[in-house]
Amino acid sequence: LPSYDGTNLAKKGDAVVVTLNHRLNVLGFLDLSAYGDKYAKSGNAGLLDLVAALQWVNKNIESFGGDARNVTIFGQSGGGGKVSTLLATPSARGLFHKAIVQSGSMLRTMEQKYSRRIGSAVMEELGLKASQIDELCKMPYDKVLAAGDKAIAKVRAEAEKEGVSSFIFGRAPTVDGDVLPVQPFDPQAPAQSKGIPVMIGTTLHEFTMSTYVPAFRTITKEKAVEFLQKKYGERTDEFLTAFEKAYPGYQPKDLVDVDFVFRPGAVEQAKLKAAQQGAPVYMYMFAWESPVLDGMFRSTHCMDIPFAFNNVVRHASMTGGGAEAQALGEKMSSAWLNFARTGNPNAEGLPEWEPYTAEKGATMIFNNDCQVKYNHDKELLEVVMAFPTRGF
Repeated sequence: LPSYDGTNLAKKGDAVVVTLNHRLNVLGFLDLSAYGDKYAKSGNAGLLDLVAALQWVNKNIESFGGDARNVTIFGQSGGGGKVSTLLATPSARGLFHKAIVQSGSMLRTMEQKYSRRIGSAVMEELGLKASQIDELCKMPYDKVLAAGDKAIAKVRAEAEKEGVSSFIFGRAPTVDGDVLPVQPFDPQAPAQSKGIPVMIGTTLHEFTMSTYVPAFRTITKEKAVEFLQKKYGERTDEFLTAFEKAYPGYQPKDLVDVDFVFRPGAVEQAKLKAAQQGAPVYMYMFAWESPVLDGMFRSTHCMDIPFAFNNVVRHASMTGGGAEAQALGEKMSSAWLNFARTGNPNAEGLPEWEPYTAEKGATMIFNNDCQVKYNHDKELLEVVMAFPTRGF
């Protein structure tokens, strides 16, 4: 996406913006550690790529005008999951000093009992015995990838019967006791990053139901309530009362569009970080709605990216590029830059943004009128979290 171009952010903030590549799917996270020392770290190859990139930055960034003693990592969606994981990765310790998690709070990742099971299933799919493990490297990528997809589907079904539910299953780092010793944020925030300030947030709608199902754009409240009753049953009225308190004056489509996949995990991550009583954690919710295509995107997943990078005009196909969007982009990119420089995101044009605590729940709401709200959806999340959620 044009959103990711670092030029405007670098120019505005006298900052060096670095993007990097790393291995994904079977190349990055196929755990073959059961097949000998040669493959001991294979389940975390993609994570180790990120560490290698940070090591490169540490050694070389001064040549580009950067400061190796003041590095901020930030990522969105899967990138947020990677930031979450790097906060708990011993080999990344000392290589960065601030972290921003955008719509990707990953509290837990793969357990080795499942990642190794997937590795064995891939070998079976490809008709290889343990003694033939090195043959895997000679196979065409698309064949190995297809085998990986089949293996993940098979093991996911087994894991779900055992109570595991996550949509990053199979294509993520694994807790191997070495590269990643423990789960990133379960049961607590990682001790190694206690001194690292963190900013955590989501968009109001994320995977916006009405974007993908046009009928939901004009749904009546009665129909929306029918839809909700399938999940919340006898607690639907309680949900509606809490929703009205959190989002007074809502539209019926909000009942199906407001995100409950990413937000609960983000709140939990912020609480765990705050409980360390170390460096501060700041929380935000991006609630600005794009006018593009008659507003069908709303505040969807990825909508915050052009604002953080100050690329509102560059990515006008997503934002519309209007004056209000540009004004918000200036405020948000300033907040990101200030946080990267000092660990404090407060910026001109924003109300005072205080660190998050479980008691107060301070959250910066980014919109045309930015404001700080305090535990605004606490009761709503309590209802939602009483039901199974397939979180990030």
